[in-house]
Amino acid sequence: MKFAKPLQQATLIKRYKRFLADLRLADGSEFTAHCANTGKMTGCAEPDFNAFYSTSDNAKRKYPHSLELTQNQFQHLICVNTAVANKVVEEAIQADMISELSGYQQLQSEVKYGQENSRIDFLLSDSNRPNCYVEVKSVTLLSQDSPPTGQGYFPDAQTLRGQKHIRELIEMVEQGHRAVLLFAVLHEGITQVSAAKHIDEKYAKLLTEAIAKGVEVLAYKAKISAKEITLAEKVTFIP
Repeated sequence: MKFAKPLQQATLIKRYKRFLADLRLADGSEFTAHCANTGKMTGCAEPDFNAFYSTSDNAKRKYPHSLELTQNQFQHLICVNTAVANKVVEEAIQADMISELSGYQQLQSEVKYGQENSRIDFLLSDSNRPNCYVEVKSVTLLSQDSPPTGQGYFPDAQTLRGQKHIRELIEMVEQGHRAVLLFAVLHEGITQVSAAKHIDEKYAKLLTEAIAKGVEVLAYKAKISAKEITLAEKVTFIP
């Protein structure tokens, strides 16, 4: 996914009210940017982190700038715009960069499914094999181990919505379909992914149950820059 224009750099002052972030430019001027992330952003939005933002041409926007990336104390770039995960995964699927999901004839997004009124991120279909339901989760929580181990976790907060998605994936497998939970790693410092049992024990237990019932789990890491973000390599998922 290429940004429309290369991102501009600033310094993060603070992130607050979930959707807002104050930034400071090199000349000392300050402004507020929109932050498209409802999560806790633990370790991703500390004061004085480098910040990279985009600017919209839409004159009606209250906040024309959007926070896209941050850079932590280890110089790891982190994509904090959660909408990016689906975009880079869709591009990767269409380019056959995810071998486990290659060769399907049709890709649909945001399709209603399941008994809990969900929408699957991607439905892959093919006349010669079962439908494949793909749920995408953005991973940006890096363990604070010292020295860093590269261990990443999902979720970064308790997630009833995430628990629901796992139940829906289990249901799809039970109906004879294929179901895949794909962790899109959008943090340069993360080299392996696990369920965050210490944060959401129920989510971790549901994921273990889902794997036992046939739900597949994949983890792919993105290459991140101020110009573009692309899924680049498969990383290890540790149950």
